[in-house]
Amino acid sequence: MNDTGNALDLQSALETIGVPDRVETPLGTYDFFDGVPTPETTRALYDGLDYLRGVDVFLNTVPGASLVAMRRGFRNAGIDGVNVLGITDPRANSGSFFLTPNTSTAYGVMFIDLRDGPVVIEPPTNSLCVVDDFWFRYIADMGLAGPDRGEGGKYLFLPPGYDGDEPDGYYIYRSETFTIWTVLRALAGVEAIKQARVYRLADASAPPDLVHVNIAEKTFNTVHSNDFSFFEEINELVQEEPAGSLDPERAGQLAAIGIVHGQTFEPDDRLRAILDSSARTAAGMSRALVYFPRDRENFTFAEGSWKDGFVGGSHEFIKDNARLLDARTLFHYAATVITPAMAHAQVGAGSAYTYTAQDSDGRILDGANTYRIVLPPNPPAKNFWSLDIYDTQTRSLLCTDNPHPSLMSLSGTVKAETDGSIVLWFGPSAPDGHEDNWIQTVPGKSWFALLRIYGPLEAWFAKSWQPGEIAKV
Repeated sequence: MNDTGNALDLQSALETIGVPDRVETPLGTYDFFDGVPTPETTRALYDGLDYLRGVDVFLNTVPGASLVAMRRGFRNAGIDGVNVLGITDPRANSGSFFLTPNTSTAYGVMFIDLRDGPVVIEPPTNSLCVVDDFWFRYIADMGLAGPDRGEGGKYLFLPPGYDGDEPDGYYIYRSETFTIWTVLRALAGVEAIKQARVYRLADASAPPDLVHVNIAEKTFNTVHSNDFSFFEEINELVQEEPAGSLDPERAGQLAAIGIVHGQTFEPDDRLRAILDSSARTAAGMSRALVYFPRDRENFTFAEGSWKDGFVGGSHEFIKDNARLLDARTLFHYAATVITPAMAHAQVGAGSAYTYTAQDSDGRILDGANTYRIVLPPNPPAKNFWSLDIYDTQTRSLLCTDNPHPSLMSLSGTVKAETDGSIVLWFGPSAPDGHEDNWIQTVPGKSWFALLRIYGPLEAWFAKSWQPGEIAKV
């Protein structure tokens, strides 16, 4: 090829590898002199980089912030220490901010600090119990989904770096964080929850009794922030836990905005303002992921608006060796508890979930309107089904005149139609004659519905049974 041809090829390459004198982007317009950013553009580019790092940190560390906020809320409610168990007696209600709790089963909840040594948990029989670490990563199932198969047993949890004895007679698990979170659910209710025992291994010969605090009677917040203070919540976690407890990629994102284990997080006014904007933007992105996901894989059925909270069938949000970043953010922004039993239910065991924040025309649900939904005959639930509605702002139970904004088959009051189908109603006031099948909504507030199928049957997995859309009357 002659020199003229080479020159043309290089000129074409320069257009690809070079930077024009002006670049317009969603973050702003940037000016360059022969490929070098001007001083003003350099400052703007670094502001943009800090902004993007802040967005990434929010979206990728929502799991940790969620548990930091939850622990703070529990402490405010008097739930602190290895001998104190919070319970919902008789069940969860709308009095507090808590991400999508159900109102059909009793809960037992507590945070455990392993710094003072290994801890033993004896779950109730016939229960569904989970232990997650402080970054909201799965550690163990106990009860029906655990190795004791609901018969009861002793579970021993070891702190990071533990090199002591591992006694026989325990199901043994190691945690990457010193703080762990456990949630207990017993199908037989509160009295069964109270059968649980939690104590230090050092006290195994004479375990102290648990103190039970009824959090259903208290008002508190367990939901993480959506502004600059989100980063302060994450910094609290980073400072408490070992530097190696988080993967290097997310730890690097945190370090890029000044959150490093063993160092003080003191952003100047410039960075503080940028991170506040990052958090608010990322919170908006998180809400888009939850309420209007753009990937059809997020939807439960081939048609309609019902969506899955767990996308991809993995409690680690991994598919084809890739992390499903949006799926992880979606789940943790709206819900709590990580376990394979939730991510991958089996016929007749575990539970299945589907939710929607839209009516049959795709519009946002409005608490001032009246809606109805038809559940076809024979809902595929071995145990029972329930439907709760939640506040779209807080992702907590909608606060109405009824502290339990839900309906469920266990109540014995929900009425079926002559063909066996079940029509449920939503609105500010009950339609005449349908009071037993009605959930109250609030004018001026939006809401979303979450349908739970406990012990899902084959028709659920085959998708031959599907709830109708929520239709405006």
